Amino acid sequence: MAYGTPRSTAEIEPYLTNIRRGRKPTPQVVEELKERYRKIGGKSPLLEITNNQASALEVSLKTGGLDARVYVGMKHWHPYVKEVVPKIADDGFQRIIALALAPHYSEISIGGYREALQEALRQFPKVELDFIESWFDNSLFRRAVADKVKEGLKKFPASSEVQMVFTAHSLPERILQKNDPYPDQLRSSCEGVARLLDLDDWAFAYQSAGQTDEKWLGPDILKYLGQLDSNANATRNILVIPIGFVADHLEILYDIDIEAQEFAKTHGLNLSRTGSLNATPTFIAALADIVMKHVNRTS
Repeated sequence: MAYGTPRSTAEIEPYLTNIRRGRKPTPQVVEELKERYRKIGGKSPLLEITNNQASALEVSLKTGGLDARVYVGMKHWHPYVKEVVPKIADDGFQRIIALALAPHYSEISIGGYREALQEALRQFPKVELDFIESWFDNSLFRRAVADKVKEGLKKFPASSEVQMVFTAHSLPERILQKNDPYPDQLRSSCEGVARLLDLDDWAFAYQSAGQTDEKWLGPDILKYLGQLDSNANATRNILVIPIGFVADHLEILYDIDIEAQEFAKTHGLNLSRTGSLNATPTFIAALADIVMKHVNRTS
């Protein structure tokens, strides 16, 4: 399962309306989002990448001895989770192992996937649901990220100093009042990747905060870059590692590659980012490992 993305600019308004639980966005908000999609080529590749991940995962599971079929369902756009569950039931399956393509758990984010599944499954009470809540601690996932960091560092001269900054999607700060595990899981992931790379110096920032009146988790990546710029002793080379995301989509292709990049250039910073995991072999192996371990624990 993944978040979902409009397939054309014409779908942006209903897409936003779905995210906002039926409340229509203002024309200004719609136009701003349309402009962002235009700048990344008109649409996000998220659905195509998710389908590729699903196909590769199915092959990997079958190679590993698990005769499973992998379906793709989105939380906020077609193919919706509620559209996919009836197909699974019609195909005769009695057990669903649900895997959201987001490593770190928050009730706001991952809880929404569970809610969508449970709602869809009310029509199919005989279908069993096994929900994988998080997989931030999977060793192959961390290895896949570390490999991308090694590749990303090659974009800089070998002798240069590079500040590495992990990022993830911000969430409303109110999650802290409920002891939501999201920040702690993110910290654990970053520390795990840093150990694999023998990194002593790294930083973390949030990105892609929503445009609402409430306070969101920080520091924001742009604010962090501004702090680097004001520090005369800081390196001007920055490698962004979006550890909270596993595929190219708007939050990568616009928020980092365009918005953060423009900010960096304006302030004389040399910013690059690691490639997304997408359907790379190590990441697909990680997903297969997550599923197989879950099957072995629950069978």
